[in-house]
Amino acid sequence: MTESYVREAPRAARVDWSPYLIGAGIGLLSWIAFAVFGDPLGVTTAYSRIASLFALPVIGPEAVAQNAYWKSMPLKWDYGVWFLLGIPFGAFISAVISGTWRLELVPEVWRERFGPSVTKRFVAAFLGGVVIMYGARLAGGCTSGHGISGGLQLAVSSWLFLAVMFATGLGISALMFRRN
Repeated sequence: MTESYVREAPRAARVDWSPYLIGAGIGLLSWIAFAVFGDPLGVTTAYSRIASLFALPVIGPEAVAQNAYWKSMPLKWDYGVWFLLGIPFGAFISAVISGTWRLELVPEVWRERFGPSVTKRFVAAFLGGVVIMYGARLAGGCTSGHGISGGLQLAVSSWLFLAVMFATGLGISALMFRRN
């Protein structure tokens, strides 16, 4: 199964979100997170906490309870976990409202470079996610934690993170999607 399920509105019916308005909204959301919860935006800690739920049936509750990593950040339903769960929901609502909603198993840009295999695309996405999460935990934050929250606080480590992230993304994209 390689087709895409496209329900895209005609161009005249689409709503294109202003990047300036969205940027201001993210800044406002960051202020609210600091003011109400006393924490910056970020999702990797929440991912780590939720991962303990998925580890339970695999390694058992005692192993999860004894794991030093999950001891330092046990599962709790704090604003970070709800923020994490709200991201895909908000993205879906935004796509529906803008008229650009579509379910695409293999995006065209991937298909042109790597072929139509859904399995290959999903395996690559999963492995990419593992690498990104590992790197984010090593760096002490993700694009929202370092990039948005740390950048807004003018943290040197966050600005360095952003520079390295963009440079790496550009380099990898140039390699993966270069024209033959």
